[in-house]
Amino acid sequence: MEGFQSASRQGRRVVVIGGGIAGSLAAKLLQFDADVTLIDPKEYFEITWASLRSMVEPSFAERTVINHKSYLKNGRVVTSPAIDITETDVITGDGAVIGYDYLVIATGHNDLYPKTRQEKLSQYQAEYEKIKASESVLIVGGGPSGVELSAEIAVDFPEKKVTLVHKGPRLLEFVGQKAADKAFDWLKSKKVEVILNQTVDLNSASDGNKTYRTSGGETIHADCHFLCVGKPLSSQWLNGTVLKDSLDGKGRVMVDEHLRIKDRNNVFAIGDITNIPEMKQGYIAESHANVVVKNIKVMMSGRKKKKMSTYKPGPEIAIVSLGRKDSVAQFPFVTVVGCLPGLIKSKDLFVGKTRKARGLNPKLAQG
Repeated sequence: MEGFQSASRQGRRVVVIGGGIAGSLAAKLLQFDADVTLIDPKEYFEITWASLRSMVEPSFAERTVINHKSYLKNGRVVTSPAIDITETDVITGDGAVIGYDYLVIATGHNDLYPKTRQEKLSQYQAEYEKIKASESVLIVGGGPSGVELSAEIAVDFPEKKVTLVHKGPRLLEFVGQKAADKAFDWLKSKKVEVILNQTVDLNSASDGNKTYRTSGGETIHADCHFLCVGKPLSSQWLNGTVLKDSLDGKGRVMVDEHLRIKDRNNVFAIGDITNIPEMKQGYIAESHANVVVKNIKVMMSGRKKKKMSTYKPGPEIAIVSLGRKDSVAQFPFVTVVGCLPGLIKSKDLFVGKTRKARGLNPKLAQG
């Protein structure tokens, strides 16, 4: 295996595993205080909650798919998956051995991503062409991705027949009933057919035959389909590392109030993989990153433990965009739908804000 030597001052080597919402921000914020290495299987960070807009407007992805090196000017990017962790090093799939003094695990969910930014942009172009060429579209999964994609297509291509099938009794099961009902009614108003309590056998449509069969015996004609279901956590690989005892029964990484992994002084976990009982959302993952960055800076400075920042879950807010102008928003004491909550998210999908947090021009497309 190839050794990966750090040229930094002793005790300031920070390795971040995972270049998603949480990992990218942690690496960016630490790059001038520590010797930072970001390990990620892909060359770019993506603003994932904006991905559904890019499927109906591929040029939107020019601002949402960002090369790691665009915001990590003073750090190192290793484009390979992490496959093992020892007490002192991270080993990657391409054989690099990277030493750390502090380790941040932010691997999020398992998914298949193209390796390069250009490949990802081309993927959005291909998905757009597929939607544009279809008269009817089937979307499987009624979580936020399925609802948002249905809405994007219904708004941008009102002439297309959109069918959304969800196995549960209601849409958006991560939020309250009120928000789910409002989203359901909005989709109905845009002529989206919503089928609940059923699954779809995607193999039931043979080549040339574009008719799908549901578990309830219904048939759906669709020229193309998109699978919008939850992805498993990317934490099982930790079972083969020194952190094997850090996972709970659901595969989540157990952390303390400082977001340190159980029984570890210098290893942190942030984002969706943590066992914190809260909604798993982008702005929450960024809050995790901010706390861990403060704590690593405190530890590197040698100050006492009482100075460590504590993470406390705040009031939960969920905003699901419904096309370009509307959204359904669940606040602690009220749930609203329409263009007023849409002003908060739907036009730009927080893309400018997210780019700015990484030191990038909010409006310019930049790889």
